[in-house]
Amino acid sequence: MDTSRWTYPGDHARRNPDKVAIINGTTGASLTYAELDARSNRYAQYLRAQGLRAGDHVAVLMDNNIRYFEIVWAAMRSGLVITAINRFLTPDEAAYIVADSNAKAIVCSLGVRDLAEALSDLMPACPLRLMVDGTADGWPSFEATVAGYSAEPLADEQLGVMMLYSSGTTGRPKGILRTPHTTDVRGMLDPFRRKLHGEQYGFFEDMVYLSPAPLYHAAPLGWAISVHVIGGTVVFMEKFDPAQALALIQRYRITHSQWVPTMFVRMLKLPDAERLAYDLSSLRFAVHSAAPCPVDVKLKMIEWWGPVIFEYYGSSEGVGLTTITSEEYLARPGSVGRSVLGTAHVCDDEGNELPAGETGLIYFGRDNVAFQYHNAPDKTRSTQHPRHPTWMAVGDVGYLDAEGYLYLTDRKTFMIISGGVNIYPQAIEDALISHPKVGDVAVIGVPDEEMGEAVKAVVEVAPGIEPGAALAGELIAYLRDKVARYMVPKSVDFVDQLPRLPTGKLYKQALRKRYWEAGGTNP
Repeated sequence: MDTSRWTYPGDHARRNPDKVAIINGTTGASLTYAELDARSNRYAQYLRAQGLRAGDHVAVLMDNNIRYFEIVWAAMRSGLVITAINRFLTPDEAAYIVADSNAKAIVCSLGVRDLAEALSDLMPACPLRLMVDGTADGWPSFEATVAGYSAEPLADEQLGVMMLYSSGTTGRPKGILRTPHTTDVRGMLDPFRRKLHGEQYGFFEDMVYLSPAPLYHAAPLGWAISVHVIGGTVVFMEKFDPAQALALIQRYRITHSQWVPTMFVRMLKLPDAERLAYDLSSLRFAVHSAAPCPVDVKLKMIEWWGPVIFEYYGSSEGVGLTTITSEEYLARPGSVGRSVLGTAHVCDDEGNELPAGETGLIYFGRDNVAFQYHNAPDKTRSTQHPRHPTWMAVGDVGYLDAEGYLYLTDRKTFMIISGGVNIYPQAIEDALISHPKVGDVAVIGVPDEEMGEAVKAVVEVAPGIEPGAALAGELIAYLRDKVARYMVPKSVDFVDQLPRLPTGKLYKQALRKRYWEAGGTNP
C-alpha cells in the first residue's frame, strides 16, 4: 500500500480542501480539511504569540466537541506537548493534572463550564484560559480570541506529542510522556505504524472512521488523529448510544471503528428487532481494546458482524503490542494475540520467566522504549524487570500458550487472595456478564475474618429486572458450573450504577475502597 501521501491536515487541505475531515455524528455538523487546517493554525499562531515554544505544555478539557481536533492539531504542528484531561474528573483531580503536566494554556468548553469555573482558583500556574462555545468568569471566548490570528501555518512547524494520563483506576494518574521518533510534522506515524495501519488495519484515504468513545482517552484520540494523517473522515459521537452507533454506521457507510467491550455488551442487549435493523455491510475493520472482552461477547460479535472484529492489547506507555484477527480468535478464544511490537514475557514475582500456560506478570522486551512517567522517575523504574531493564510491565497478569498467543488474566492490583489462594476476578466477571439479567458487574475482594478476603460480586441489573435476594441466589447458582468452586462469590450486592469510566474501564479502586471502609458490608 502506498503510504507516501499519509502526511497531516495541512497537506490534505492543499490537496483536497473541500474533503470532510470531521463529522459530529450527534448533530451532523462537519468541518472540511481546509477549515480544520485554518482553525488549527490560528490557535497555533495564538500560542506562539503568547510566548509558547516547542516543548511547552498545554491542555484541553472538553466534552466531545468538533473543535477538539483543531486544538490538538495546533499543538501537534507546533512542537508542543498536549494533555487531554478526563472531563469527568473532580476539580481537585483535574487541577492535579494541570499542575503536574506544567500546562501553560488550557481550553475548556461550555459543556464542562461548571468544572472550568471550579478550576479557576486551583491552577495559578496556567494563565492562558479559553472557552469554546461560550464564556465564564476568567474564561474568555476561544473563538473570538483566536479569530484575529493568521490561518497560515507557523514558519517552523514541527511535530508535537500527546502526554496523556493513566486512568487512575489503581492509583494517582501518571503522565505518560513518549519521545517522538522525529520532529517532522509529516512523520507522526513511524514506519512500524505506517505498515500496521496499512497492511493489517487497512487504512486508506477515503476511509470513514467512527469514534463512539470520549476523545480525552488515548485510544479514541490517537485513532482519530491517525485518520487525519491518512486523509480520511472522522465521525464522532458526543455520547455513546448503542442504537445511534449502529445508525451512524449505516448513514455514513463507516469503514473503520474502535470500541470497548461494554459497548459490545450494550449493542448485543438491544432487542433483536432494533439491533438487526441496520445495514452494517460497509464495515471493514472494527477494533476493540482498553479492557478485556468476555469470550461469549466476542464470539457473538463475530457471529453478528463477521470477521471484521480485530483486537489489540497494549498500553499508553507503548512498551509492546499484540494483535489478533477474528479468524485467530475463533481458533483461540480468549487470546489477545501475538506480539507485533516487542516480545512478550511472563514472569513470576522474582522475575523468573515462566513456561507456557503458567500465569504471571506480563513484560514486553523492546529496545529503545521512549517513554517516561512525567515527574515520576521512580515509577518509570518500577516498570522495569529486575534483571532485564529493557523488559517493562504495566501491571497486567496473564499467560502465553505454546504458539506465543497471550491470554490476559487480570490486573495484578485486582487480584483477590482468599485463604491463601490467588483469585483473578476477570473470569468471574466474564461469566456473570453473560447472564441475561446482568447489565454490568464487578467482582472484588472484601474483608473476611477467616479467609482474609472474600469474593463479592457487585451487580448492576439489566433494564426491567428487579434486584434482590432471589436474584442473588440465582446468580450464585449460575456460576457454580462456570467457574471453580473457590471462585464463586460468597455474596452479591446490587447497585444502581457501577463506577465505570466512559472509556470502558471499571474504577475498581473506588469501589473496593468503599467496601473496605465499610468493613466488607454494602456501603
